[in-house]
Amino acid sequence: MKPRMDTNEHELKTLLAKGETLTIEFKSDVKGLPDRDLAAAVVAMANTEGGLILLGVEDDGAVTGLQPAHQDTTGLIALIANRTNPSIAVRAEVVDWGKKKFLNIQVPKARSIVSTSDGVLLRRRLMVSGKPEAVPFYPHEFIQRQSAMGLVDPSATALTSLTLQDLNPLERQRIRESIRRYGGDTSLLPLADEELDGALGLVATVEGVRRPTVAGLLILGREEILRQHVPAHEVAFQVLEGTDVRVNEFYRKPLLQIFEEVELLFKARVVEQEIQMGLFRVPIPNYDRRAFREAFINALVHRDYSRLGAVHVRLDDDGLTLSSPGGFVEGITLQNLLVAAPRSRNPLLADIVKRIGLAERTGRGIDRIYEGMLRYGRPAPDYAMSDATSVVLVMPKSDADISFLEMILRHEERTGTALPIDSLIILSRLRHERRLTTADLISDTQKSEQATRTALEKLVEAGLVEAHGAGRGRAYTLSAKVYRHSGKKAAYIRQAGFDRIQQEQMVLKFVEKHGSIKRADVMDLCRITKDQAAKLLKRLTSEAKITKHGERRGTYYERKS
Repeated sequence: MKPRMDTNEHELKTLLAKGETLTIEFKSDVKGLPDRDLAAAVVAMANTEGGLILLGVEDDGAVTGLQPAHQDTTGLIALIANRTNPSIAVRAEVVDWGKKKFLNIQVPKARSIVSTSDGVLLRRRLMVSGKPEAVPFYPHEFIQRQSAMGLVDPSATALTSLTLQDLNPLERQRIRESIRRYGGDTSLLPLADEELDGALGLVATVEGVRRPTVAGLLILGREEILRQHVPAHEVAFQVLEGTDVRVNEFYRKPLLQIFEEVELLFKARVVEQEIQMGLFRVPIPNYDRRAFREAFINALVHRDYSRLGAVHVRLDDDGLTLSSPGGFVEGITLQNLLVAAPRSRNPLLADIVKRIGLAERTGRGIDRIYEGMLRYGRPAPDYAMSDATSVVLVMPKSDADISFLEMILRHEERTGTALPIDSLIILSRLRHERRLTTADLISDTQKSEQATRTALEKLVEAGLVEAHGAGRGRAYTLSAKVYRHSGKKAAYIRQAGFDRIQQEQMVLKFVEKHGSIKRADVMDLCRITKDQAAKLLKRLTSEAKITKHGERRGTYYERKS
């Protein structure tokens, strides 16, 4: 639950029962919490994710009350502002809880590193037990937080202890080969080595001396120098069959070299079948290569290089899993992954791989990953296992739905344009769940209700989807044409629902057989929405074909006697 100031009584009960988390802290005030301890708790919360401090609550969630000095919220807010540097502006309210009171303090997430006025620096973390604790916030961790918030670019940092002699000149040729192979920025090709280094930001001039940047070292560095100066840099490629390990390779080489070697290992495990579409044969791989390339490059580029741990690529019986150290960059969540503006923890490194041609130039590589799964009728990529310490992408192993792919290909051939990602998402959901409303699809498209409805209506115009009903109860199914091409004509009849007369007859027969019917029965029987079922029952009642009994949840309908 995301803490907020307008938390109601039911939500507060839930918070108290759930216990402390990374964003919820209980503080006892039985003996009067010292100002310095309160300021330290606020600083730790602000230096992490922000959240709520409930003052007057014990560790077990029991409300034991608030000292009179802490019931002056205006004074307490001023105290916290004066005891923190930079000042933290909290919000606070006294909550009456039976015969006791406690203070609900909302702490914002700080945009910079904050300390108490005494110089105490803390952050919150979860222990192995899952319980939160406040721990010292050390200087070497500052860059990790600032890069996650997009305040600094660690990959652009010049390494003043290194010289150009620590770089491998052969890797520059690898850059040029990648530009040619992947369609990168060809204006870079005629540049001399020194010009190429400057144009890409591989080196920076510090006090008149050209020094490698972190990005330059990752791209051009000699392996032994990389181990010493970027110790977190490591990539693991694993292939598992059941409990047997078939491949288990670890790399600490320059990024482009790692990319080429891992891509070769991956390609060796790509199996393709083909279908005939008109004059052309279309390959259907078990794993889409472009989707893998984008996912792997994302893992290399956006990882946190200050956090120990390897980028893992694992192929097993369940599918393909890629994980990289460091959570999502500030502002990116599971709920906006598809629509948030592209952001990187390492902007310079991200720019370099785009200009080389390895990554999507628009920064929308996530679209390519989704497309590589959905257009073959496979499940969407799954990021649900990601957390604050790592981003985990699972591309489930699944057979392709050839009829679904043929539908996509026919449409794209007819229109001359590729289906956008939100359309693929909608079609994929309808393929699995048959009948959905706009509201059902908003969380999947991650767009507004209006944008989602617009995407649905475009699919209706294209003949891929059919609409049933009107208003907020308007539901959508795959079209009769789609079901016909897939050989599932009966499925269309079941999902598209029935016309008005058929629905009425079904309701009346149900009542005749079972004595009565409820709205939920009508929804299930006729495959219609709650609003549509209510309108149908109201119409039958007004026509004196059935009578209504009861109120609210207890409402049921019988045949007119």
